[in-house]
Amino acid sequence: MTKPFLATVPAVIGGVALYFALGASAQAPAYKPKRINKAIELLEQGQPIFYATVAGGAGYAEGRKMAQTWADYINYEMEHGSLDFTSLREFMRGLSEAGPTKSGHRTPAVIATLPILGVSAEHMRANFWVAQQAIATGIHGILLCHARDADAIRIMVEALRYPNAKPVKGLNEGMLGNGSQGYASRIWGITTAEYMKKADPWPLNPEGEFMLGLKIEDKYALANAEKVATVPGISFAEWGPGDMGISLNLPDGHGANETLHPKMREARARVLAACKTNKLAFLNTIRVSDYEAMLKEGVRIGSGGPEVAEKARKYMKRQMPY
Repeated sequence: MTKPFLATVPAVIGGVALYFALGASAQAPAYKPKRINKAIELLEQGQPIFYATVAGGAGYAEGRKMAQTWADYINYEMEHGSLDFTSLREFMRGLSEAGPTKSGHRTPAVIATLPILGVSAEHMRANFWVAQQAIATGIHGILLCHARDADAIRIMVEALRYPNAKPVKGLNEGMLGNGSQGYASRIWGITTAEYMKKADPWPLNPEGEFMLGLKIEDKYALANAEKVATVPGISFAEWGPGDMGISLNLPDGHGANETLHPKMREARARVLAACKTNKLAFLNTIRVSDYEAMLKEGVRIGSGGPEVAEKARKYMKRQMPY
């Protein structure tokens, strides 16, 4: 699927290129990946995906350590963690040099949360550069916090498409610029030309490798849940029980589904319904005690750790190695 890294990097990089190449060829898994983004590949197979979180500021050493993570994707947390693009670039380099994953993917997917919020079009127009800087590190997606406003979300999607991407009704021309493809394509192990074809939101573009998500996590976002979920280019969403609880003045109102405060249960149900209507993957905590119920209900992205991931994968008869 991918070319050796040495074939795609300038000679000026020297030893770093060699490390990438060695990492990419160190293992020869029987499974042959069909995509760059492992998480998308699993969702296309009807499989749930699980993530682990690292704090912003994690760099090269942390990336190497997580290259063989049990998780399908890594949430790189920069909403409240350090907004440090240099460290994120090094994290991605560490992942790619110490890869591939057990499934043969060059890296686990990496999705970042950012301190820019989906609160208004004006806010997003002033700050979409943060999303562009993040995506240029070679990550595979962004989870937008406090997704209240459909226009703000639309601007974010446009900011993460190239101007020559296939036009889509409801979206203006993309705003990614030439030069953004350089480092990211090397992390992905493909040419810059290939990257520019694949650097597009999925499933809006069936060949796209970006996963863009929404945190519909406060009372204002909840009031617009049905609207924000319709924006083209979004692939998943969550209801953010921590922030939702604070917004509804129920800071202790979240926990296992059966113990949720009624208002919290209503909020969760509304976001889940919006996801189902718009064919978005729904993100929710999955526990050992409820994984079968969660999966039957339609949860497709889970936190909860390696134990529950193991049980859920066996329950769903997953074929991709982990």
